[in-house]
Amino acid sequence: MRRILNLWVGLTLTLLQVAAQGTDEPRPFTVQPFDFPVAFSGNFCELRANHFHSGLDFKTQGVVGKVMRAVGHGYVKRIRVTGGSGLVLDVGYNNGYTTVCRHLEAFLSPIAERVEAEQLRTESYEVDIQPNPTEYPVEPGQPLALAGNTGYSFGPHLHLDIYENVTDEFVDPLPFFVPFVKDHTAPQADGIMLLPQRGRGVVDGHQKNKSYALKPKQQPTAWGWIGIGVKAHDRMDGVHNRLGVHTIILEVDGSEVFRSVMDRFAYSEHRYINAWTEGSYMRLFAQPGNRLRMLHPADPQTRGLLNITEERPYKLKITLSDALGNTSVVHFTLQGKRQDIAPAPKAPQTLRWNQNNRINLLGMEMDLPRGMIYEDLAINPEIVSAAGASSAVAKTYEITPSRIPLHDYCPLTIRLVRDPLPDKTKYYIVRLDGQGKHHSVGGTYKDGALTARVRDLGTYTVRIDTIPPLLTPLSQPTAWMRTGVIRFKASDAQTDVARYRGEIDGQYVPFGVPNLQRGTIVYRIDPRRFPRGQRHRLVMRVWDECGNETCKEYMF
Repeated sequence: MRRILNLWVGLTLTLLQVAAQGTDEPRPFTVQPFDFPVAFSGNFCELRANHFHSGLDFKTQGVVGKVMRAVGHGYVKRIRVTGGSGLVLDVGYNNGYTTVCRHLEAFLSPIAERVEAEQLRTESYEVDIQPNPTEYPVEPGQPLALAGNTGYSFGPHLHLDIYENVTDEFVDPLPFFVPFVKDHTAPQADGIMLLPQRGRGVVDGHQKNKSYALKPKQQPTAWGWIGIGVKAHDRMDGVHNRLGVHTIILEVDGSEVFRSVMDRFAYSEHRYINAWTEGSYMRLFAQPGNRLRMLHPADPQTRGLLNITEERPYKLKITLSDALGNTSVVHFTLQGKRQDIAPAPKAPQTLRWNQNNRINLLGMEMDLPRGMIYEDLAINPEIVSAAGASSAVAKTYEITPSRIPLHDYCPLTIRLVRDPLPDKTKYYIVRLDGQGKHHSVGGTYKDGALTARVRDLGTYTVRIDTIPPLLTPLSQPTAWMRTGVIRFKASDAQTDVARYRGEIDGQYVPFGVPNLQRGTIVYRIDPRRFPRGQRHRLVMRVWDECGNETCKEYMF
């Protein structure tokens, strides 16, 4: 009987925990990360290049070094030093959620000592430590780290993600901090875009996307299938930063057509931002291959598109709301006017969004599995230049004139027409952007061809890199012990700097790039290992993506 009772109690507790974790209204934390008023420079699902902003950016009064505190009862779950996110601390809380705190300046003891020991043990600046849940328990208000400006960061702040443990999905952190937030400023729209569908719609006599002021001087006309886009942003009381909009509702003639609600997403959904946005505009419709769950068309068949079939005014109402309920409304009139809709021009090849696709040209092939594009795409792939007597070793292939993002990596293979190098690691595939710039995507050589994984359609060829990177000290060695810091600038003209290593007196030291915007390789001298008043020898090595190495020695 007791065994049955214990099983019943255990099952009841489990169901209560699952129900608590799955609720749409998470209980707010009783503590916020800092001891000064909350203000944000970025919010959840704000639009970024190729991804959504996954958390809140807390302002830190313009400086690094502010003490970041635990916001509840929990434990340190993960400790990382990375390139893109800088110093990162994950804290699991007893409410079923985990905070991920990025761009930190420094960890506090005893975590700081744990990180330093791991860097020396692995001989790597970047480390990933997952402590036992009992090692570092935390309490509300407990200091954990110093907020900073590390990783891919443009200024001092704390980026804080919250993900739900039971689903492993990012959720909007704002509801957890509502008691600390003061905001009565509603989002606002900046412009409207009309997007005629290829071969199926027309706007003002043309089949090109066209943007308009909120109150255009001349009323736009349309016929056929049209998509609506809006450029909008949110603001917070007393903050100049432009933030993302939580909820957008499109109504036409009083009926809801489309709704977007930026409340949660999985990591795998990041790239769908390329299907949802048109430049800085948000599409108020879903492309057929867009699986972003935050988009809710009223009719799944039309996906939020409008079919303009009558010569009359179509009344559009766009409602913008933030996560606290501050709301603004935009009214826009679209005049239905019969216009000729030219059929879509024929193209040599059409990529289908719901099929596997292959692109073939002489000496080049690329496979696109199903799901890599978001709508059918007409392309005219061609060879735009041939390898000749110059340094080119392969033809140049224009798959599309401009870059078109793909949802994930796809294999691209280019065959060499000249193979002059015994060391095949010096070849690399490059994407050309049409403005004289090139972007290395790497590649592996096999049987006279190079294969790389790429996430964009565009223009590609193969180049050679046999030139070592440049390595320049940013201060004289005579100043290193006095300042306690050694800084280098490393760069490579062909590919990118891939790795670096520093040794002082034959011992590994953890050089790193604390801030990717500055791109400076830094080591803060540990006087316990390298005492003042003694001569020391630094050997610094740096390699590019093709394995070319630069090695320099310094006495200080």
